[in-house]
Amino acid sequence: MGELFAHPRIENLEMDLVPLSKAESSFLLEAGDLLFARQSLVLSGAGQCSIFIGNTEPTVFESHLIRCRLDKSVANPNFFFYFFRSPAGRTAIEAIVEQGAGASGIRGSDLVNILVPLPPKAIQEETATVLTALDDRIALLRETNATLEAIAQALFKSWFVDFDPVHAKQQGIAPAGMDEATAALFPDSFEDSELGVLPKGWRTGSVLDIANLLSGGTPKTDRPEFWGGDIAWASAKDVSQSNAPVLTQTDRTITPEGLEKSATQMIPAMATVVVARGATTGRMVLFGKPMAMNQTCYALVSKLNAPVALHCLMRREIDNLVNAAHGSVFDTITTSTFARSRVVLPPRALLERFEELAGHVFKRIVVATETAQTLATLRDTLLPRLISGQLRLPEAEAAVAS
Repeated sequence: MGELFAHPRIENLEMDLVPLSKAESSFLLEAGDLLFARQSLVLSGAGQCSIFIGNTEPTVFESHLIRCRLDKSVANPNFFFYFFRSPAGRTAIEAIVEQGAGASGIRGSDLVNILVPLPPKAIQEETATVLTALDDRIALLRETNATLEAIAQALFKSWFVDFDPVHAKQQGIAPAGMDEATAALFPDSFEDSELGVLPKGWRTGSVLDIANLLSGGTPKTDRPEFWGGDIAWASAKDVSQSNAPVLTQTDRTITPEGLEKSATQMIPAMATVVVARGATTGRMVLFGKPMAMNQTCYALVSKLNAPVALHCLMRREIDNLVNAAHGSVFDTITTSTFARSRVVLPPRALLERFEELAGHVFKRIVVATETAQTLATLRDTLLPRLISGQLRLPEAEAAVAS
């Protein structure tokens, strides 16, 4: 069921595999099947709808899901997928939710009795075409971001983990894919260290040797004048549920007065922010713009003007930090956790050269993330009006083009 909550449109995802016997074959999914969450710990999750687009492997569904296969001669599956994700669709779903002990749920027998709009098939297809096109563009931007981050991580690994340029120079050959000035920044030999063999002259230390650690806070929630301003305020939920490596938008915002009269503070752009406690300890993002944040997170700001290198380092080290964390129920990362860490500290000149290369990559990620958010906002704005018939295709196409 995790795939349903994480991916409204399910297509070519890695999933747990089960033997496909004759009994399970009746649970095979087909493209266009709608899947509803039968239960959830929260009201908003009960009855959440996803659409199965397709998979490279035969895919079945588990018992916590309800499969709904529409009559495609009269119903476009994408239209009804978007209906059930619209405010009107959620209202219809919540009308059949039953609240139980610690969970909310729906019954299939109630689901089939929900009254839904049934415009002509051509109208359904027009509506689905506009909304699907927006989702396709958002998905492409997110895939591009994942590729760009992988490129930066691969360069970081080659230089600072595998030491490929040092190995090349030790063998008397020029490092691949770099100019002479960059190659000259790498030594041509290794020496022993507390972390094993390292390039000669490189140091070891803690994360706090190269980063300042900042904490956050929460303005009083019973003071409405502190909330709803122009300052983005990131919570652990924003960080842990971000579907991009960069965070540029938050669920809640605060006012300058809320910032001034609370423990929170402005965190600079390009800071790496880590969830420090709770069930999502260790999740992280890079702030794409200055934001405030709450006290469940720590921000790491590079002391060496190398924020992307610091972020790449944290991606590699976070599992070690979480393993070193402690807590009675959930792991908790503290200042001591960062202080006790031991990492490789390359020379500053080399970090600056890495930043010149990888910094451009992350600037593209920031732009793509903001574009995807703009498209998502446009989709969510058009969705109820298209579903209700208040907006038709030419008007929607004009809105998308603008």
